[in-house]
Amino acid sequence: MYPTSLGDDGAELSPLEPGRAGEFLAHVDRGREFIGRFNGLPDVVTDLESSRAFLRAYAERTASDTGRIAGIRVDGGLVGAVVLRRLDVGQGIAEAGCWLEPSAVGRGLVTRAARVLIDWAVRERGIHRVEWWVSPENEPSIAVARRLGMSKDGVLRESYLYRGKRHDEEIWSVLAPDWLR
Repeated sequence: MYPTSLGDDGAELSPLEPGRAGEFLAHVDRGREFIGRFNGLPDVVTDLESSRAFLRAYAERTASDTGRIAGIRVDGGLVGAVVLRRLDVGQGIAEAGCWLEPSAVGRGLVTRAARVLIDWAVRERGIHRVEWWVSPENEPSIAVARRLGMSKDGVLRESYLYRGKRHDEEIWSVLAPDWLR
């Protein structure tokens, strides 16, 4: 699966491992405010050790087949990531997520990267349902869910406490039979 070209524009999906903690921290720093509008990553990854711990946690999820992270690169530089925050092969359910730094927005990178990751989850791991949890205010992420063929399942009202305020979360999903069509 890795590295995987995302098109003719120099974009690719590649592993993000603990040894890349410095690069990952620099990426988060470049997009800290932008990413943090809807994603708690910048509150978790604040220094080299927390960056390493975050990537180590995903390495452990990968090893235990309970999650995965992949970096989105353009011309070799890290500009974002897609994740399977949750991967439950036994239940056949996964939750996908993403982020980008501002310089990479508007190029279809997340849609292309998420498509590769979801396709892998469905075809290789037998996942039946892939979910996409998103703030109703995060219109670009909702647009990605739509482009991926997902349907809006509903809204969890005030279910997410973020920076001292309760937020709604929309849940979008795609089922394997629909994905494979």
